[in-house]
Amino acid sequence: MDGFEKRRKQKKKDILTAALTLFMEYGIQKVSITEIAKKANVSQVTIYNYFESKDNLAQYVFKFYVDQVWGEQKQFLESALPFNEKIKKIIFEKGTATNQISERFFQDFMKDYASGQSYVEEVYEKEALPLFIKFFNEGREQGYIDSEVSDEAILFYLKMFQEYLQREDIAQMALPVAEELTKLFFYGIAGKRED
Repeated sequence: MDGFEKRRKQKKKDILTAALTLFMEYGIQKVSITEIAKKANVSQVTIYNYFESKDNLAQYVFKFYVDQVWGEQKQFLESALPFNEKIKKIIFEKGTATNQISERFFQDFMKDYASGQSYVEEVYEKEALPLFIKFFNEGREQGYIDSEVSDEAILFYLKMFQEYLQREDIAQMALPVAEELTKLFFYGIAGKRED
């Protein structure tokens, strides 16, 4: 990669980072291209050259956000930690990508998710699903998941949860209890809580 391409890639990342920061704080509708350009130290024209429109930029920001969240989750899932420690990290350690999410951004994100063509679906199908199956098997081997609970049952439960969250009217209710829902899911399949 030559110097020009490196600068171009970095500039694009700066725009995505600036947009994500502003979107997370204020929601997509309340943030202008002018504000994003100022925060990213680029011109508005540069943003339009890279992303064509604010709607396209928002789609790239959603992908950027999903990649950050999944990257953090994947790191925990692939680590050498015991199953119960992985669960604790997944539930209790809020990553940098999820620390400052506003209700408005969460609603925007869930609206995109509910569209049925979300990048989240793609990541889930291609990357998360195989890793979760491996994670569940690891939990069984270490005695944390009941061996009578099949992958099919766990995945069916996840699918029900996923489809329910795709309903647009659910976004406002889900954010305040997201951590509790995660605890309920993990400790529900574990059958016991290790402290």
